[in-house]
Amino acid sequence: QVLLVESGGGLVQTGDSLRLSCAASGLTFSSYTMGWFRQAPGKEREYVARISSLGIRTVYADVVKGRFTISRDNIKNTTSLQMDNLKPEDAAVYYCVAGRGFATPVYDYWGQGTQVTVSS
Repeated sequence: QVLLVESGGGLVQTGDSLRLSCAASGLTFSSYTMGWFRQAPGKEREYVARISSLGIRTVYADVVKGRFTISRDNIKNTTSLQMDNLKPEDAAVYYCVAGRGFATPVYDYWGQGTQVTVSS
């Protein structure tokens, strides 16, 4: 059974930083592209970032580029999302995902999500 468990969400103020983590189990972690999506109330689910299986390549959504950094540890089977200079529009439930391929990944597995709230 594949499990992706996110942690690190919380309530912060505009301009603060937050680091989300995702612990993966039940899959060959180093074979998967890992990524993050988010969904705010009443809005469509939105892509945030992804990192290739060996951590060499990353791709970010324009709205977070320069503020968010995705990383991974293939020994600990974890991926993280460092979020700096948070804005109220970053508030959402953040989901960790694991997928195949990198250019156009197919995401096979999703975590349960962690809530990020940003007060203005």
